[in-house]
Amino acid sequence: MSPHKDVREVMLAAVPSLRAFAISLCGNVDRADDLVQEALLRAWANLGSFQPGTNMSAWLFTILRNLFRSEYRKRRREIEDADGSYAEQLTSLPEQSSRLEIDEFREALKLLPPEQRESLILVGASGFSYEETANICGCAVGTIKSRVNRARSRLAEILSIEDASDFGPDRETRAVVNSDLTGTRRS
Repeated sequence: MSPHKDVREVMLAAVPSLRAFAISLCGNVDRADDLVQEALLRAWANLGSFQPGTNMSAWLFTILRNLFRSEYRKRRREIEDADGSYAEQLTSLPEQSSRLEIDEFREALKLLPPEQRESLILVGASGFSYEETANICGCAVGTIKSRVNRARSRLAEILSIEDASDFGPDRETRAVVNSDLTGTRRS
């Protein structure tokens, strides 16, 4: 008899015990059959790591148990949503308007005088303090503060921003999202 035939016979002889163990782990016959099949496939694929002379059945049970635990950890993070009610609550805003707003912002930045743009980017985007920005630009701290303030005011004017409510989704998008969340969807 060839070694593979012997291994195959030992593996096949262990199937009923593996199946009973799998059923005890998951409580579902169909799921147990899937676990046993996957465990046998993994064992066959990794037959080279089996130590001849050791207990093949114990090795198979270990593979099955590890497979069950891995899948259990993965499934634990999943949420059952048969009727789709949970997925319906997950709403994401359209990204097209965000992309357009970024493009508009870049164009507005180009309209600023170079000194204001540089000061605003160093303080606002790069996170430098006014003092550090003044050292980088070689001017007084008050000059940097003035440039940043003028740049912010000019950007707000160019982009037609009056207050904080002008940021984020527009009124129409907010209304649709809010109606989806409350279940009062408009037709």
